[in-house]
Amino acid sequence: MQIRNVAIIAHVDHGKTTLVDKMLRQAGAFRENQVVEDRVMDSNPLERERGITILAKNTSVRWHGTKINIVDTPGHADFGGEVERILRMVHGVLLVVDAFDGPMPQTRFVLRKALALGRTPIVVINKIDRPGADPMRVHDEVLDLFIELEADAAQLDAPVVYASAREGVATMDLDVPATDLAPLFDAIIEHVPPPTGNEAEPFQMLVSTIDHSPYLGRLAIGRIERGTAHVGDQVALLPLDPTQPSERSRVTKLYIFEGLERVEVPSAEAGEIVALAGLEGVEIGLTLTDLEHAERLEGIAVEEPTISVDFLVNNSPFAGRDGKFVTSRQVRERLYRELERNVALRVADTDSTDTWTVSGRGELHLSILMETMRREGYEFQVSRPRVITKRGAGGERLEPYEELSIDVPEEFLGAVIEKLGGRRAEMLEMKNPGQGLVRLLYRIPARGLFGYRSEFLTDTRGTGILHHRFLEYGPWAGALAGRSRGTLVSMEGGTVVAFALANLSERGTLFVAPGTLVYEGMIIGESARPGDMDVNPTKEKKLTNMRSKATDDNIQLEPPRELTLEGALEYIEDDELIEVTPRSIRLRKRYLSVNDRKKLSREAKRERASL
Repeated sequence: MQIRNVAIIAHVDHGKTTLVDKMLRQAGAFRENQVVEDRVMDSNPLERERGITILAKNTSVRWHGTKINIVDTPGHADFGGEVERILRMVHGVLLVVDAFDGPMPQTRFVLRKALALGRTPIVVINKIDRPGADPMRVHDEVLDLFIELEADAAQLDAPVVYASAREGVATMDLDVPATDLAPLFDAIIEHVPPPTGNEAEPFQMLVSTIDHSPYLGRLAIGRIERGTAHVGDQVALLPLDPTQPSERSRVTKLYIFEGLERVEVPSAEAGEIVALAGLEGVEIGLTLTDLEHAERLEGIAVEEPTISVDFLVNNSPFAGRDGKFVTSRQVRERLYRELERNVALRVADTDSTDTWTVSGRGELHLSILMETMRREGYEFQVSRPRVITKRGAGGERLEPYEELSIDVPEEFLGAVIEKLGGRRAEMLEMKNPGQGLVRLLYRIPARGLFGYRSEFLTDTRGTGILHHRFLEYGPWAGALAGRSRGTLVSMEGGTVVAFALANLSERGTLFVAPGTLVYEGMIIGESARPGDMDVNPTKEKKLTNMRSKATDDNIQLEPPRELTLEGALEYIEDDELIEVTPRSIRLRKRYLSVNDRKKLSREAKRERASL
């Protein structure tokens, strides 16, 4: 049987998952009367809510006697670890580019990885039916990107397919009307090379990703490099460290991917993407081999994390009210279990038994882990994100820099440039394609992006588009502009009342509504001025025979600002924490008591004065 293995790579929201949907439908992966949701590959609830792909997923279609294994990959830079692993499984990539936006930061990131591994690209210029689309301009921009990334002659000669994933049509020539995706399937079969492994040689496979089954345990997923795998085979698990001894295990179940299903088979040959069950202790990057031919494949290199946060056991006055898993042992076990499938994540113990340092590729990468844990019933606290620094050759301090791409209407350009100046951003390029949006390209310290997204949306009234990716490590940029306003901190515990909020609403923006339970040290809003303000949101009106409590019903309050995990991570300062529970996200001070915070403030002032 002929096989082609391809990954679909692109910048976020350029239409990868929609394209896979249409490919599955047109290749007959579904029954005629089968009810299938849109973006069927985004099976995770978080993916459906946010409209992004977080986890890479396998599927396959059959076209004219050839099986095409397809891997849908994430488009967000924070999940680049998923993309890097998947590229080791495939021989070709479909590079999907929006016909309006053109190549974006993540397009460059994923394409560089694919070209470095020698993968055969097929360029898919998607959304040709979008208003303002300019496929020929984007074609030239993609070619410039290939040249910039030093593609070889064969890669530069990549075929270009013009498509509308939403309509399910593709064409090789814009002058030829598109009717279906047949040109795309034909291009894959013609240009992506078939697997080269020999099924007669000893078995060998690299574990590219891990799945988990409640009945079978861990499933090792990867492409068979050579040989044939059979159910019942004894295999050697070669660890990443060559000095460590190998382990022996037995394949109890063997699956291949057919459409959206995993199909159990007795054996699979070289070139096929398979899932193996029964291998205890299997991890991403391990090599599985025949017992008598233990030859290790090159492991999977994943870029190091650039941002870290502290996870703490919840010790607030409301601890244990919502969550099922609240102890240090339970939180620690869950964090280390995440390492089994999330290769871009790092977890380290600290001097404190109830605090762990978790490092990832970005705020979204870390917030997805937090959101997943809270939905599983975990309760914990999180510190402000901080960048991971390094020491240069001369001992100088280095910090991560990001490439920031911004599309903004011309009338908001001044406000954006002014704000980025205070965050030590360096403008690399400014382009005005004449479509109403100006594109800015910046080099900015990763610290400079903390808290900027919400400011950016406010400054552009929600019309701006912002993307960023890791660029390099560079010299420490020094102090940056931070949060300009203080917070409103509750000085009493109890239930919030409307009478108190009516007075406090004049002093800032509120995070709580009447009826919310609060405790001393909990942040209930943002002050309109610099510096924190201790307030009492539980204060009730004194009742007399001249005034009745019923008049409180007439108090009109603005809806409180809704806190999300990403918004909270951007907002907090070093002396604050996020309390994350299955039902609530709260902001609090590290030290809850008013007297403790005043004492620490006086000590800090004395230290500064002595310096």
